[in-house]
Amino acid sequence: MVKLLATSVVRGSHQGESHGGVYLIDFDSEVVHQTLDWNTADIDWQGRGWDRGLRGIAFDGDRIFIAASDELFVYDPTFRKIGSFKNPYLKHAHEIFVYERHLFVTSTAYDSILAFDLDKMAFTWGLYVDTDGVNLRAARYNPFGENGPLRLNKLHLNSIHCTSGGMYMCGLKTEGLMLFNGKRIGVVAELPQGTHNAQPFVKGVLFNDTRANAVRLVTPERSLAFKVPEYPPGKLTHVGLDDSSVARQGFGRGLCVIDETTIAAGSSPSTISLHDLQSGKTLKSVNLSMDIRNAIHGLEVWPFD
Repeated sequence: MVKLLATSVVRGSHQGESHGGVYLIDFDSEVVHQTLDWNTADIDWQGRGWDRGLRGIAFDGDRIFIAASDELFVYDPTFRKIGSFKNPYLKHAHEIFVYERHLFVTSTAYDSILAFDLDKMAFTWGLYVDTDGVNLRAARYNPFGENGPLRLNKLHLNSIHCTSGGMYMCGLKTEGLMLFNGKRIGVVAELPQGTHNAQPFVKGVLFNDTRANAVRLVTPERSLAFKVPEYPPGKLTHVGLDDSSVARQGFGRGLCVIDETTIAAGSSPSTISLHDLQSGKTLKSVNLSMDIRNAIHGLEVWPFD
């Protein structure tokens, strides 16, 4: 049985409208249950996704962590909110990841990764990533101090994945999967611009090649690609209604590993597809909305019964 939890962002929505939500999807029955509908007035509504919607998802025991643009929310398995946390250097958050009693958040606007201590329930340090166009550097900083990074969004960091070997990061403008080993940072795999959800997998890299409308696994032995689902134009709704004119179908974002041979990937209009890495075939797709503005963001395997 495959159950997934997904978040969405409604790109180009207006105040008073839903601009995202949280969905629980049972792939066996194809039943979709919306657990949260996100709507708040105190956000930045300018262009693209900006402050809209909910983003990365992670779990710690019986706690569900979900990132909004500038706030980290905590829920129980019934989606009762049990806490929320802000930080001066948290803005335009994307993916989050739990590793060794810390939750790591990509703070895209500040070219940073913020570390949240799961025992102290507090942000404890930040990692700023910078480049001069040739060389990369990474430096820790106090996430509550005055000497943190400027809000430049040079790399558009959107992916984070941690292992015993270090912290893997990637963004729209990094052109590669980066690894920070605690002392140095460098590119370990070249990737196209515009990727999302890049992560090491089976001696290779798994990622959403968003600009190419594909999900890819690249290893030394093979290169595998799955085409992102697209629908007849006549079935799409809210076409041309987003302020920024950036909402489009086929925008791939959201990616999780179900097992060694199966992955799930998200796209717009909000659709989640299961792909088989052995056969190279798409097993099933479930559509949540035909609203062209509605895009999957976070995607994780549901760990509870």
